[in-house]
Amino acid sequence: MDFNLTPEFIALRDKTRDFITQKVIPFEGDARETAHGPTPELRQELIALAKAAGLLTPHASIKHGGLGLSHVAKAIVFEEAGYSRLGPIAMNIHAPDEGNIHLMEQVASPAQQVRWLIPQVQGKLRSCFAMTEPAPGAGSDPSMLLTTATRDGNDYVINGRKWFITGADGSDYVIIMARTEDNQATMFLSDLNAPGIEIERNMESMDQCFAGGHSVLRFTNLRIPADQILGELGKGFRYAQVRLAPARLTHCMRWLGQARRAHDIALAYAQKRQAFGQRLGDHEGVGFMLADNDMDLHTARLHILHTAWLLDQGQKCNYESSRAKVVCSEAQWRVVDRCVQIMGGQGVTGESAVMRIFTDMRAFRIYDGPSEVHRWSMARKLLDQTR
Repeated sequence: MDFNLTPEFIALRDKTRDFITQKVIPFEGDARETAHGPTPELRQELIALAKAAGLLTPHASIKHGGLGLSHVAKAIVFEEAGYSRLGPIAMNIHAPDEGNIHLMEQVASPAQQVRWLIPQVQGKLRSCFAMTEPAPGAGSDPSMLLTTATRDGNDYVINGRKWFITGADGSDYVIIMARTEDNQATMFLSDLNAPGIEIERNMESMDQCFAGGHSVLRFTNLRIPADQILGELGKGFRYAQVRLAPARLTHCMRWLGQARRAHDIALAYAQKRQAFGQRLGDHEGVGFMLADNDMDLHTARLHILHTAWLLDQGQKCNYESSRAKVVCSEAQWRVVDRCVQIMGGQGVTGESAVMRIFTDMRAFRIYDGPSEVHRWSMARKLLDQTR
Protein backbone atom coordinates (compact mmCIF):
# COMPACT_ATOMS: atom_id res chain seq x y z
CA MET A 1 0.00 0.00 0.00
CA ASP A 2 1.39 3.39 -1.03
CA PHE A 3 0.46 6.20 1.35
CA ASN A 4 1.53 8.92 -1.08
CA LEU A 5 -1.44 10.85 -2.44
CA THR A 6 -1.65 11.24 -6.19
CA PRO A 7 -1.80 14.78 -7.59
CA GLU A 8 -5.47 14.13 -8.40
CA PHE A 9 -6.23 13.14 -4.80
CA ILE A 10 -4.38 16.18 -3.46
CA ALA A 11 -6.31 18.50 -5.75
CA LEU A 12 -9.63 16.92 -4.74
CA ARG A 13 -8.71 17.11 -1.04
CA ASP A 14 -7.78 20.76 -1.30
CA LYS A 15 -10.87 21.59 -3.32
CA THR A 16 -13.08 19.94 -0.71
CA ARG A 17 -11.21 21.61 2.15
CA ASP A 18 -11.64 25.05 0.58
CA PHE A 19 -15.32 24.41 -0.08
CA ILE A 20 -16.01 23.38 3.51
CA THR A 21 -14.03 26.28 4.98
CA GLN A 22 -15.31 29.02 2.71
CA LYS A 23 -18.85 27.95 1.86
CA VAL A 24 -20.16 25.54 4.52
CA ILE A 25 -18.75 26.50 7.92
CA PRO A 26 -20.31 30.01 7.69
CA PHE A 27 -23.72 28.29 7.84
CA GLU A 28 -22.99 26.66 11.21
CA GLY A 29 -25.31 28.21 13.75
CA ASP A 30 -27.86 29.16 11.10
CA ALA A 31 -31.34 29.41 12.64
CA ARG A 32 -32.44 26.64 10.27
CA GLU A 33 -30.32 24.11 12.17
CA THR A 34 -32.85 22.38 14.42
CA ALA A 35 -32.78 19.67 17.09
CA HIS A 36 -33.59 17.23 14.29
CA GLY A 37 -31.01 18.40 11.80
CA PRO A 38 -31.01 21.14 9.16
CA THR A 39 -34.33 22.10 7.62
CA PRO A 40 -35.09 21.09 4.02
CA GLU A 41 -34.56 24.71 2.96
CA LEU A 42 -31.09 24.86 4.48
CA ARG A 43 -30.22 21.49 3.01
CA GLN A 44 -31.23 22.58 -0.48
CA GLU A 45 -29.21 25.78 -0.17
CA LEU A 46 -26.12 23.80 0.85
CA ILE A 47 -26.65 21.23 -1.91
CA ALA A 48 -26.81 24.01 -4.49
CA LEU A 49 -23.42 25.23 -3.29
CA ALA A 50 -21.91 21.75 -3.55
CA LYS A 51 -23.35 21.28 -7.01
CA ALA A 52 -21.87 24.57 -8.15
CA ALA A 53 -18.50 23.47 -6.75
CA GLY A 54 -18.67 20.11 -8.56
CA LEU A 55 -18.70 18.19 -5.24
CA LEU A 56 -22.27 16.88 -5.04
CA THR A 57 -22.61 13.14 -4.33
CA PRO A 58 -18.98 12.40 -5.28
CA HIS A 59 -19.13 8.77 -4.13
CA ALA A 60 -21.79 7.83 -6.70
CA SER A 61 -20.71 6.28 -9.98
CA ILE A 62 -19.92 8.48 -12.96
CA LYS A 63 -22.75 6.70 -14.78
CA HIS A 64 -25.27 8.03 -12.27
CA GLY A 65 -23.81 11.52 -11.97
CA GLY A 66 -21.13 11.22 -9.27
CA LEU A 67 -17.35 11.27 -9.40
CA GLY A 68 -16.95 7.50 -9.06
CA LEU A 69 -14.55 7.80 -6.13
CA SER A 70 -12.57 4.79 -4.98
CA HIS A 71 -12.78 3.89 -1.29
CA VAL A 72 -9.40 5.49 -0.64
CA ALA A 73 -10.51 8.64 -2.44
CA LYS A 74 -13.67 8.64 -0.31
CA ALA A 75 -11.51 8.44 2.81
CA ILE A 76 -9.75 11.63 1.78
CA VAL A 77 -12.84 13.55 0.66
CA PHE A 78 -15.19 12.41 3.43
CA GLU A 79 -12.74 13.41 6.15
CA GLU A 80 -12.56 16.90 4.68
CA ALA A 81 -16.36 17.05 4.35
CA GLY A 82 -16.72 15.96 7.97
CA TYR A 83 -14.70 18.93 9.19
CA SER A 84 -18.06 20.70 9.39
CA ARG A 85 -21.18 19.01 10.73
CA LEU A 86 -22.99 20.43 7.69
CA GLY A 87 -20.38 19.24 5.18
CA PRO A 88 -21.79 15.74 4.61
CA ILE A 89 -25.29 17.22 4.24
CA ALA A 90 -24.06 19.73 1.68
CA MET A 91 -22.19 17.13 -0.37
CA ASN A 92 -24.99 14.53 -0.12
CA ILE A 93 -22.71 12.01 1.58
CA HIS A 94 -24.42 11.92 4.96
CA ALA A 95 -25.95 8.86 6.60
CA PRO A 96 -28.16 7.08 5.73
CA ASP A 97 -28.31 8.42 2.17
CA GLU A 98 -24.66 7.67 1.42
CA GLY A 99 -25.06 3.98 2.30
CA ASN A 100 -28.42 3.75 0.56
CA ILE A 101 -26.96 5.20 -2.65
CA HIS A 102 -24.20 2.58 -2.53
CA LEU A 103 -26.75 -0.20 -1.97
CA MET A 104 -29.09 1.03 -4.71
CA GLU A 105 -26.24 1.17 -7.21
CA GLN A 106 -25.30 -2.41 -6.39
CA VAL A 107 -28.73 -4.04 -6.09
CA ALA A 108 -31.61 -1.95 -7.47
CA SER A 109 -33.20 -2.70 -10.84
CA PRO A 110 -32.82 -0.18 -13.68
CA ALA A 111 -36.41 0.98 -13.16
CA GLN A 112 -35.84 1.41 -9.42
CA GLN A 113 -32.67 3.38 -10.10
CA VAL A 114 -34.50 5.73 -12.46
CA ARG A 115 -37.32 6.24 -9.95
CA TRP A 116 -35.29 6.74 -6.78
CA LEU A 117 -31.51 6.55 -7.20
CA ILE A 118 -30.81 9.10 -9.94
CA PRO A 119 -32.90 11.88 -8.33
CA GLN A 120 -31.20 11.07 -5.04
CA VAL A 121 -27.75 11.42 -6.59
CA GLN A 122 -28.90 14.79 -7.92
CA GLY A 123 -29.79 15.86 -4.38
CA LYS A 124 -33.52 15.98 -5.08
CA LEU A 125 -34.51 13.08 -2.80
CA ARG A 126 -33.63 11.83 0.67
CA SER A 127 -34.03 8.28 1.96
CA CYS A 128 -34.03 6.23 5.13
CA PHE A 129 -33.26 2.61 6.03
CA ALA A 130 -35.78 0.87 8.29
CA MET A 131 -34.37 -2.19 10.05
CA THR A 132 -34.07 -1.51 13.81
CA GLU A 133 -37.14 -2.37 15.90
CA PRO A 134 -38.31 -1.90 19.49
CA ALA A 135 -37.80 -4.90 21.79
CA PRO A 136 -38.29 -7.77 21.30
CA GLY A 137 -37.51 -6.99 17.65
CA ALA A 138 -34.29 -6.57 15.72
CA GLY A 139 -31.53 -4.37 17.13
CA SER A 140 -27.91 -5.42 17.40
CA ASP A 141 -29.19 -8.92 16.58
CA PRO A 142 -30.92 -8.58 13.18
CA SER A 143 -32.17 -12.19 13.34
CA MET A 144 -34.84 -10.98 15.79
CA LEU A 145 -36.63 -9.20 12.93
CA LEU A 146 -40.39 -9.03 13.58
CA THR A 147 -41.74 -6.87 10.74
CA THR A 148 -43.65 -9.13 8.35
CA ALA A 149 -44.26 -9.13 4.61
CA THR A 150 -47.20 -11.30 3.56
CA ARG A 151 -47.84 -12.15 -0.11
CA ASP A 152 -51.22 -11.05 -1.42
CA GLY A 153 -51.54 -11.55 -5.17
CA ASN A 154 -48.85 -9.48 -6.86
CA ASP A 155 -48.27 -7.41 -3.73
CA TYR A 156 -46.68 -7.80 -0.33
CA VAL A 157 -48.43 -6.43 2.74
CA ILE A 158 -46.02 -5.02 5.34
CA ASN A 159 -46.83 -4.78 9.04
CA GLY A 160 -44.47 -3.79 11.84
CA ARG A 161 -42.85 -1.02 13.79
CA LYS A 162 -39.35 0.46 13.49
CA TRP A 163 -37.42 2.98 15.53
CA PHE A 164 -34.15 4.94 15.53
CA ILE A 165 -34.81 5.39 11.80
CA THR A 166 -32.37 8.12 10.86
CA GLY A 167 -33.61 10.72 8.42
CA ALA A 168 -37.18 9.43 8.17
CA ASP A 169 -38.78 12.82 8.75
CA GLY A 170 -38.60 14.51 5.35
CA SER A 171 -37.41 11.44 3.44
CA ASP A 172 -38.92 10.64 0.07
CA TYR A 173 -38.46 6.87 0.12
CA VAL A 174 -37.62 4.10 2.55
CA ILE A 175 -35.83 0.75 2.34
CA ILE A 176 -37.70 -1.65 4.62
CA MET A 177 -36.30 -4.89 6.01
CA ALA A 178 -39.12 -7.41 6.61
CA ARG A 179 -39.54 -11.14 7.09
CA THR A 180 -41.52 -13.04 4.46
CA GLU A 181 -43.72 -16.07 5.11
CA ASP A 182 -40.82 -18.47 4.49
CA ASN A 183 -38.98 -16.75 7.37
CA GLN A 184 -36.47 -15.05 5.06
CA ALA A 185 -35.41 -11.41 5.37
CA THR A 186 -36.15 -9.28 2.29
CA MET A 187 -35.71 -5.61 1.46
CA PHE A 188 -38.61 -3.59 0.03
CA LEU A 189 -38.75 -0.10 -1.46
CA SER A 190 -41.60 2.33 -0.86
CA ASP A 191 -42.34 6.02 -1.16
CA LEU A 192 -42.55 7.32 2.38
CA ASN A 193 -45.90 9.02 1.75
CA ALA A 194 -47.55 5.72 0.75
CA PRO A 195 -50.77 4.78 2.61
CA GLY A 196 -49.87 2.53 5.53
CA ILE A 197 -46.70 4.38 6.66
CA GLU A 198 -46.91 6.61 9.71
CA ILE A 199 -44.16 8.58 11.42
CA GLU A 200 -45.32 8.16 15.00
CA ARG A 201 -42.85 10.61 16.47
CA ASN A 202 -39.37 12.05 16.27
CA MET A 203 -37.07 10.88 19.04
CA GLU A 204 -35.13 13.29 21.20
CA SER A 205 -31.44 12.45 20.83
CA MET A 206 -27.99 13.70 21.79
CA ASP A 207 -26.95 14.13 18.19
CA GLN A 208 -28.54 16.84 16.05
CA CYS A 209 -26.50 16.64 12.85
CA PHE A 210 -28.60 14.20 10.79
CA ALA A 211 -31.22 15.61 8.42
CA GLY A 212 -34.59 14.47 9.74
CA GLY A 213 -33.25 13.28 13.09
CA HIS A 214 -34.36 9.83 14.26
CA SER A 215 -37.96 8.63 14.07
CA VAL A 216 -40.38 5.88 15.05
CA LEU A 217 -42.20 4.39 12.05
CA ARG A 218 -45.27 2.18 11.92
CA PHE A 219 -46.28 0.07 8.92
CA THR A 220 -49.94 -0.92 8.89
CA ASN A 221 -51.04 -3.03 5.92
CA LEU A 222 -48.57 -1.21 3.70
CA ARG A 223 -49.07 -2.62 0.22
CA ILE A 224 -45.91 -2.93 -1.89
CA PRO A 225 -45.91 -4.30 -5.46
CA ALA A 226 -43.53 -7.17 -6.13
CA ASP A 227 -41.52 -5.00 -8.52
CA GLN A 228 -40.51 -2.88 -5.50
CA ILE A 229 -38.57 -5.72 -3.91
CA LEU A 230 -34.97 -4.54 -3.67
CA GLY A 231 -32.89 -7.29 -5.22
CA GLU A 232 -34.13 -10.81 -4.64
CA LEU A 233 -36.44 -12.39 -2.08
CA GLY A 234 -34.70 -13.78 0.96
CA LYS A 235 -31.41 -11.93 0.48
CA GLY A 236 -32.06 -9.03 2.83
CA PHE A 237 -29.31 -9.89 5.30
CA ARG A 238 -26.81 -10.45 2.48
CA TYR A 239 -27.64 -7.04 1.00
CA ALA A 240 -27.37 -5.49 4.46
CA GLN A 241 -23.71 -6.52 4.49
CA VAL A 242 -23.24 -4.97 1.03
CA ARG A 243 -24.44 -1.74 2.59
CA LEU A 244 -23.09 -1.93 6.12
CA ALA A 245 -19.43 -2.83 5.65
CA PRO A 246 -18.60 0.25 3.53
CA ALA A 247 -21.06 2.41 5.52
CA ARG A 248 -19.29 1.61 8.79
CA LEU A 249 -16.10 2.90 7.22
CA THR A 250 -17.62 6.09 5.81
CA HIS A 251 -18.92 6.90 9.29
CA CYS A 252 -15.32 6.65 10.48
CA MET A 253 -14.19 8.98 7.69
CA ARG A 254 -16.74 11.70 8.40
CA TRP A 255 -16.26 11.61 12.16
CA LEU A 256 -12.49 11.77 11.71
CA GLY A 257 -13.06 15.18 10.16
CA GLN A 258 -15.10 16.27 13.20
CA ALA A 259 -12.45 14.95 15.62
CA ARG A 260 -9.73 16.79 13.71
CA ARG A 261 -11.81 19.97 13.86
CA ALA A 262 -12.16 19.65 17.63
CA HIS A 263 -8.43 19.03 17.97
CA ASP A 264 -7.59 22.07 15.85
CA ILE A 265 -9.81 24.27 18.01
CA ALA A 266 -8.36 22.90 21.25
CA LEU A 267 -4.79 23.24 19.95
CA ALA A 268 -5.35 26.87 19.01
CA TYR A 269 -6.84 27.51 22.45
CA ALA A 270 -3.89 25.84 24.19
CA GLN A 271 -1.49 28.00 22.16
CA LYS A 272 -3.02 31.34 23.13
CA ARG A 273 -4.61 30.79 26.56
CA GLN A 274 -2.34 31.74 29.47
CA ALA A 275 -2.46 30.05 32.88
CA PHE A 276 0.01 30.12 35.77
CA GLY A 277 2.51 32.18 33.85
CA GLN A 278 2.72 30.21 30.62
CA ARG A 279 0.73 28.97 27.65
CA LEU A 280 -1.87 26.38 28.59
CA GLY A 281 -0.31 23.89 26.18
CA ASP A 282 3.08 24.21 27.93
CA HIS A 283 1.60 22.55 31.00
CA GLU A 284 2.45 18.89 30.82
CA GLY A 285 -1.08 17.68 31.52
CA VAL A 286 -2.47 19.61 28.56
CA GLY A 287 0.50 18.95 26.28
CA PHE A 288 0.20 15.21 26.84
CA MET A 289 -3.49 15.35 25.87
CA LEU A 290 -2.61 17.12 22.62
CA ALA A 291 0.01 14.47 21.87
CA ASP A 292 -2.47 11.68 22.62
CA ASN A 293 -4.94 13.35 20.29
CA ASP A 294 -2.42 13.32 17.47
CA MET A 295 -1.72 9.61 18.03
CA ASP A 296 -5.41 8.71 18.11
CA LEU A 297 -6.16 10.72 14.96
CA HIS A 298 -3.28 9.08 13.11
CA THR A 299 -4.26 5.59 14.27
CA ALA A 300 -7.85 6.13 13.14
CA ARG A 301 -6.73 7.43 9.76
CA LEU A 302 -4.46 4.42 9.20
CA HIS A 303 -7.29 1.98 9.96
CA ILE A 304 -9.57 3.84 7.55
CA LEU A 305 -7.02 3.94 4.74
CA HIS A 306 -6.03 0.31 5.16
CA THR A 307 -9.62 -0.94 5.11
CA ALA A 308 -10.47 1.36 2.19
CA TRP A 309 -7.48 0.03 0.28
CA LEU A 310 -8.59 -3.57 0.90
CA LEU A 311 -12.11 -2.71 -0.32
CA ASP A 312 -10.56 -1.25 -3.47
CA GLN A 313 -8.79 -4.59 -3.98
CA GLY A 314 -12.21 -6.29 -4.04
CA GLN A 315 -12.17 -7.76 -0.53
CA LYS A 316 -15.40 -7.87 1.51
CA CYS A 317 -13.75 -6.51 4.66
CA ASN A 318 -16.50 -7.49 7.11
CA TYR A 319 -13.85 -8.20 9.75
CA GLU A 320 -11.68 -5.22 8.89
CA SER A 321 -14.60 -2.79 8.84
CA SER A 322 -15.68 -4.02 12.28
CA ARG A 323 -12.15 -3.49 13.56
CA ALA A 324 -11.98 -0.01 12.05
CA LYS A 325 -15.40 0.90 13.46
CA VAL A 326 -14.32 0.02 17.01
CA VAL A 327 -10.87 1.60 16.81
CA CYS A 328 -12.07 4.79 15.10
CA SER A 329 -15.21 5.38 17.14
CA GLU A 330 -13.32 4.99 20.41
CA ALA A 331 -10.17 6.87 19.33
CA GLN A 332 -12.13 9.77 17.87
CA TRP A 333 -14.31 9.94 20.96
CA ARG A 334 -11.21 10.14 23.15
CA VAL A 335 -9.93 13.01 21.03
CA VAL A 336 -13.11 15.04 21.39
CA ASP A 337 -13.40 14.26 25.11
CA ARG A 338 -9.85 15.53 25.66
CA CYS A 339 -10.64 18.66 23.67
CA VAL A 340 -13.53 19.45 26.01
CA GLN A 341 -11.18 18.99 28.97
CA ILE A 342 -8.47 21.19 27.45
CA MET A 343 -10.91 24.00 26.76
CA GLY A 344 -12.57 23.89 30.17
CA GLY A 345 -15.62 26.13 30.30
CA GLN A 346 -15.28 26.95 26.60
CA GLY A 347 -15.63 23.23 25.85
CA VAL A 348 -18.97 22.78 27.57
CA THR A 349 -20.74 25.79 26.03
CA GLY A 350 -21.79 26.71 22.55
CA GLU A 351 -19.00 29.29 22.41
CA SER A 352 -17.07 26.89 20.16
CA ALA A 353 -17.94 23.95 17.93
CA VAL A 354 -16.38 21.47 20.38
CA MET A 355 -19.44 21.04 22.60
CA ARG A 356 -21.67 20.27 19.62
CA ILE A 357 -19.12 17.80 18.21
CA PHE A 358 -19.01 16.11 21.63
CA THR A 359 -22.77 15.61 21.86
CA ASP A 360 -23.10 14.60 18.21
CA MET A 361 -20.27 12.07 18.30
CA ARG A 362 -21.21 10.04 21.39
CA ALA A 363 -23.75 7.99 19.45
CA PHE A 364 -21.05 6.88 16.97
CA ARG A 365 -19.97 4.15 19.41
CA ILE A 366 -23.48 2.70 19.20
CA TYR A 367 -24.94 3.04 15.72
CA ASP A 368 -23.92 0.71 12.92
CA GLY A 369 -23.15 -1.78 15.65
CA PRO A 370 -21.98 -1.05 19.21
CA SER A 371 -18.31 -1.64 19.95
CA GLU A 372 -19.23 -4.67 22.05
CA VAL A 373 -21.05 -6.39 19.18
CA HIS A 374 -18.16 -5.80 16.79
CA ARG A 375 -15.67 -7.13 19.34
CA TRP A 376 -17.84 -10.22 19.83
CA SER A 377 -18.09 -10.75 16.07
CA MET A 378 -14.34 -10.34 15.67
CA ALA A 379 -13.64 -12.79 18.49
CA ARG A 380 -15.84 -15.44 16.86
CA LYS A 381 -14.00 -15.05 13.57
CA LEU A 382 -10.63 -15.25 15.30
CA LEU A 383 -11.65 -18.43 17.10
CA ASP A 384 -13.03 -20.01 13.93
CA GLN A 385 -9.84 -19.11 12.12
CA THR A 386 -7.81 -20.82 14.84
CA ARG A 387 -9.84 -24.02 14.47
